[in-house]
Amino acid sequence: MANTIPDIPLNDGNTIPQLGFGVFQIGPKDTAEAVGRALEVGYRHIDTAEMYGNEAEVGEAIRTAGLGRGEVFVTSKLNNGFHRPDDARKAFESTLSALRMDYLDLFLIHWPLPTRYDGDFVSTWQALEEFRRDGRARSIGVSNFQVAHLERLAAEADVVPAVNQIEAHPYFGNEEVRAYDRQHNIVTQAWSPIAQGRVLDDPTVVDVAEQVGRTPAQVVLRWHLQRGDIVFPKSTTPKRIEENFHIFDFTLDAVAMEQISGLDRGEAGRQGPNPDEFDYVPS
Repeated sequence: MANTIPDIPLNDGNTIPQLGFGVFQIGPKDTAEAVGRALEVGYRHIDTAEMYGNEAEVGEAIRTAGLGRGEVFVTSKLNNGFHRPDDARKAFESTLSALRMDYLDLFLIHWPLPTRYDGDFVSTWQALEEFRRDGRARSIGVSNFQVAHLERLAAEADVVPAVNQIEAHPYFGNEEVRAYDRQHNIVTQAWSPIAQGRVLDDPTVVDVAEQVGRTPAQVVLRWHLQRGDIVFPKSTTPKRIEENFHIFDFTLDAVAMEQISGLDRGEAGRQGPNPDEFDYVPS
């Protein structure tokens, strides 16, 4: 019971498990095995994307695990090449087909791409609103949206995103976006929660881990949880998949939380692309 994953309420009346399993940079041939192991350990939230190229294997793993569709929360994201509304509709159909599912629990715009498509991500979002209305996406949200992008949606669209998935970790707290999300009842999800491992050797993190008798990864993931964010660490190593799951039976005190938060380097700590400039579209 100590490892039961809390559900976080969304602004549309649905809920989402606070801990998930991510499959970014896991090759298709390894995805089914990794997801299967995660489901065996107890994860019930899987985060994938069209651009990861492994949606089909995620669906395969869920079916092989013998779990009912309603037992697993599944997220995917719109490919950057399909922002125009008609393309988004076709891409969404392809995602459902690859997963072999009738609906998604959450579907996100992967990147705002403000320098592409004449800067129009609003019409893309309006296509996602259609998916929500017809029930094929129970919740909809965005990924990598900055405050200005969110404010534009608020001004021009009807539905407030349920989720904003952003880069966040001890070296890059992304506090301005997190604050906006909190103020507007948007749940923040943290991608790259351990900065692809870069924070695990940090002396502060190592010291806190030694004090509480946990691994550095567990301590950083716990820090995210206590900030109220959703995390979905990725691994193909069975031991680490299980280790990352066991983060609900301890807490960090206020001092430890402040020490880890104090590692924030601001924009210099960002390791992924800047969403205001990122314009990659797969060929």
